[in-house]
Parts: sequence; structure tokens; C-alpha cells
Amino acid sequence: MKRVIAAAACLLMAVLAGCQTADTTDGIVRTNEPSKGDVTSFGDAFDGLKTVSDVEYYASDQAVAEAKNQFRAENYGNAGALFFKATQLAPNDGNAWMGLAACTDRIHRFDLSDKAYAKAFKLVGATPEYYNNVGYSFLLRGKLQDARSNFLKAYELAPNDPTVANNLKLLSSSVQNVER
Repeated sequence: MKRVIAAAACLLMAVLAGCQTADTTDGIVRTNEPSKGDVTSFGDAFDGLKTVSDVEYYASDQAVAEAKNQFRAENYGNAGALFFKATQLAPNDGNAWMGLAACTDRIHRFDLSDKAYAKAFKLVGATPEYYNNVGYSFLLRGKLQDARSNFLKAYELAPNDPTVANNLKLLSSSVQNVER
């Protein structure tokens, strides 16, 4: 019995040894790069086709671009759906999360915008755009103190940003024209 086990082990080692690659120039096995002369399943040559390493854009770029167009046209529901699609295509795209948060603010789904802002903060950090958007979110909610503190953080980081300055003016006019 021991001889059978030893023979099986030797046979297994011989089979596994045969799995080594013959090309040891750099020790890297590339499985996604086509070799010269390979053809696609349609019979076309791979020459001229881009591989994953050659791609110059992310899958979410088209969704983000269309979402920004929808946002500018004040179609916040459509824009939100496209930003959501972008976050699903590229979960680490901070701009897509910021856009999603802004859209959900505009449709007054602050529960969703809080989640999107939390994810965006992890990805983009403490930027003037982040604090400005969060401040505007609080302004829409009527939480003027929270809006002011976020606008001031944005102003500290980017004192010459006209959007931040405009939002501070908007905040001051909101304080003066309180409607009950």
C-alpha cells in the first residue's frame, strides 16, 4: 500500500512539474494579452484592438458625462439614475458619488444624499467642492448653522472660488428672508 501511495505521489509531482511555463524571460504570465497571430472569435486579427491596459477611459465616464448634462437641464431624477449607474460601474469614482449626492439633494432624498456624501468623502477627501456641496445640502434642509460651517470650510480651502462666495451670499440672504 505504501508503494502505491509513493508511486501516486511521484506521478502527481511529475504532472505538476509539467505545468511550468517554458518562457522564463521575465517570470510573468500574461493571460489577457493576445499573441501575434491570434484571432478573435470572429476571425479578425487582434492587431489594432485595444487591450485592457490601453483603455484611456473608465466605463463610468459616459454615464457621468450624460448625468452632468441631465443635471444642468434640471432633470435631477434622470441625472441621479445615471450617477447611480456610474457608481455601480466604478465604485471608487468620487465624482460620481458627489454627483449622486447632489441629485438626491435636489429631489429632497436627504437620507440617500447623506450616504452618498459619506462615500464621496472617503474617496475625494476634504475638498472645497465636498464642503460646498454638503453646505448646500444643509441649506436645502433649512439647517443654516450646519450650512454655514461647511461653506466656511470650503471658503478656507478655496477663498477665491466664486461658487463658494455665491453660496455664502445665498446663505446670508436666506437668514434675512426667513419664511414661516
